[in-house]
Parts: sequence; structure tokens; C-alpha cells
Amino acid sequence: MRVSNHEPQEPLWRHVVGGVLRRERLAQERTLKDVADAAKISMPYLSELERGRKEASSEVLAAAARALGLGLADLLARAQADLVRPARTRSAAGRVAAPAGDGSAVSATGLRRVRTVRVPGPGTRQARLRLAA
Repeated sequence: MRVSNHEPQEPLWRHVVGGVLRRERLAQERTLKDVADAAKISMPYLSELERGRKEASSEVLAAAARALGLGLADLLARAQADLVRPARTRSAAGRVAAPAGDGSAVSATGLRRVRTVRVPGPGTRQARLRLAA
């Protein structure tokens, strides 16, 4: 059965979890290498996880979460919050409205969300994260 082009598609779990991992790593101002070493997984594999290109086992997700100072339950709760948030903000036109002030937006097809994140530290830097929605 085909899904209508007018309805936003459900996000893939690997994209949501990967986005949570990347946002947390960037918020902590840590490198891929640092987190991968702490989690005892390869840096390319962690990169693939963050970009939503790989499905990780629960053991790998738990190791990545621990390396970021999170429990597996924390990681899953944040991913769940990302899944629920767009559903709450759907407009009558089928687009997802951006929550106030976070810089995110979703296309009318619901396929791509871009969020600008301010990373605290010496001088203000900005990173643009592309998260499939």
C-alpha cells in the first residue's frame, strides 16, 4: 500500500536515535573519536549511527549512551520526545510547525528538518544539523 504524498512520513528509528546521539555529543563539545573510544566502537561506525545510516544493537546504543553520560533509558526517552514533538505541532495543512525559538523546520513532505544549534563555549559557534524527520 502506498502512502499519500500529502501525509508526512514516519521518521525512521535510526534517524531519530542518531540525531539524539549527535546533538548530545555536540552539546558536550566532544569529538567523534573521543565518544567512540569511550564507547569502544569505531569512529566510522559511530558516525554512521549519528547519520542514521546504521541500525545499532541495544548493546551498542547502551555503550554510546554511557560514553555520553546517559543511560539507555535516557537515550530512548529523548528519542521518544523527538518522535512525539512533531505529532503535536502538525498544522491543518499537514506541515509540521517549528517550536518557538529552536530554529527547526520541516518541509511540506515532512522529509527533512534542519535545526540550528548554538554550541556554548569560547566564542559562539553554530552548527547546522540535518535530521531526517
